[in-house]
Amino acid sequence: MHGGGLELALVFLLAAVVAVPVFRRFGLGAVLGYLAAGVALGPFGWKVIRNAEPVLAASEIGVVMMLFVIGLELSPARLRVMRRPIFGAGGAQVLLSGLALGALALGIGDLHWKPALVVGFGLALSSTAVGLQLLSERKSLTSEHGRLAFAILLFQDLAAIPLLAAIPLLGKAAATGDGLGWSEVFRAIGAIAVVVVGGRFALRHLLRVVARTRMPEVFTGAALLTVLGAAWIMQGAGLSAGLGAFLAGVLLADSEFRHELESQIDPFKGLLLGLFFMAVGMSIDLKRVLAEPELIACAVAVLMAVKFAILFAVGLRPGRLDRREALQLASVLALGGEFAFVVFGEAKKAQLIDAILRDRLVAVVGVSMALTPLLLIAVYRLLAANPSPKPKREFDTIPDQNPQVLIAGFGRFGQIVARLLVAQKTPFIAIENSAEQVDFMRRFGNPIYYGDPARPELLRSAGAEHVRVFVVAIDKVDENLRTVRTIRRLYPAATVFARARDRRHAWALMDLGARAMRETFFTSLKLGEEVLVELGLSPEQARDHAERFREHDSKLLNRQYLVHDDEDALMQSSQDARVELEQLFEADRGEGVLGDENEGASHPTP
Repeated sequence: MHGGGLELALVFLLAAVVAVPVFRRFGLGAVLGYLAAGVALGPFGWKVIRNAEPVLAASEIGVVMMLFVIGLELSPARLRVMRRPIFGAGGAQVLLSGLALGALALGIGDLHWKPALVVGFGLALSSTAVGLQLLSERKSLTSEHGRLAFAILLFQDLAAIPLLAAIPLLGKAAATGDGLGWSEVFRAIGAIAVVVVGGRFALRHLLRVVARTRMPEVFTGAALLTVLGAAWIMQGAGLSAGLGAFLAGVLLADSEFRHELESQIDPFKGLLLGLFFMAVGMSIDLKRVLAEPELIACAVAVLMAVKFAILFAVGLRPGRLDRREALQLASVLALGGEFAFVVFGEAKKAQLIDAILRDRLVAVVGVSMALTPLLLIAVYRLLAANPSPKPKREFDTIPDQNPQVLIAGFGRFGQIVARLLVAQKTPFIAIENSAEQVDFMRRFGNPIYYGDPARPELLRSAGAEHVRVFVVAIDKVDENLRTVRTIRRLYPAATVFARARDRRHAWALMDLGARAMRETFFTSLKLGEEVLVELGLSPEQARDHAERFREHDSKLLNRQYLVHDDEDALMQSSQDARVELEQLFEADRGEGVLGDENEGASHPTP
């Protein structure tokens, strides 16, 4: 393209705006849309961009920013906790994949062991940008397989350092000192030390100074300087620029500027990541693929099959994932990585591989990147079509301990009731329909049992005939009502308190003879009381107003219960209640703050 930078920017933005929505509309994801747009615009497509290397180099800033934002989510303490998956699972994946692919290159590719080893370990690396973006699109970054995928990718970044150092030693260019030699490892260690010390002390002080200026644009500049500065230091030492940004993010993860930095970097990260994926699409040599389609297709299939199998095994052991999670891990990381472009470029410089093999390997990696979103979609659909059968657990046998209170449902609502009973040394028993919640709460010594509290035989075995008060704290409305209905049918003389989600749920409970407790009403009432105090009322006045409002609303709830099946009567009741509420506080009108507040009191719908 012969136009200036403005035309180039317009072309990229237009391609993204057109391609990404179309691909997402068909469920193919944004990454594949960016890659397709890059292929179309690149030197092997419509030739809008004739040289993809400068675009790829510039757009790698997007990957750098993404790793910085990820680092902000991981404090040093959390990173220490992750050391086992990083070095255990990550080390196993790189070692096994590198040796397996190297052996295939040695046997099938007719290479010497030195270039075969470099090819194997170069292909063992996966794309950080594509993998993390795919996980982010599916909101799986915090899932079990998402966390393990990130740990493996982090180890791959670390493993790339000795791999680059070894290339010139293995090749004929070692004597010339071309590339990254072992002597420069010490410089790499020094660069890491500079980033760690600077991020821990100097950066925080700099950000505090900038924050005092109260100028958002200056803080934006400081955020970009932090990311690009750390990346530049590491790149200058021959290391991954993304690793430097990640370290800077980790060191600032527990600082007071974490969220502000993330909000400043996010817009730049999204745009530049899209540009990076388009640049990768431009780098796919379609001429090479079309000239040797069988060879490239077989190489891509072998690469992804070998890595998929090894990642699946690593996910199971030592990753400790179940089969479904391990399948998702393998589908995300079975591709090649953008760092392979650098590895194979250095290998060519060191005369380990020739230009033709380099082009073939780059094409294989590029095609694997394009196919990974499709592989992930296929695996997700396969898993969705075959949902995991939840192991059936028999309901617990509950000893009859003559409890005074039975709590049905032991979530946050039921636990607060239980703690109050424990403080009064009142015996109670709890029944919960979630096996995971039962196992968790038993660790704290709670008398909780697994089962469906709507089952009559379970209630009988729990000694329900001796229970004085039933507390139904189940949050799902239908299960809540079903349990109340069973209790009222079997034990009509017992007192039943039930959690109500809203007024209509409360009226349904009242139909069954239960005392409904709206789950947010008293919390909201207490908050309103605190707001009145903050606005200038004395605590006694605020408490009085809150209590009068509670009494008014309780009467209204009972009055509306009589007409809740008549929509017109219900609307008229709500309008009348607004007038009554105004009259209730009429005597206080003009008393400072409440005089102004009284106008707002007429607006909420009771």
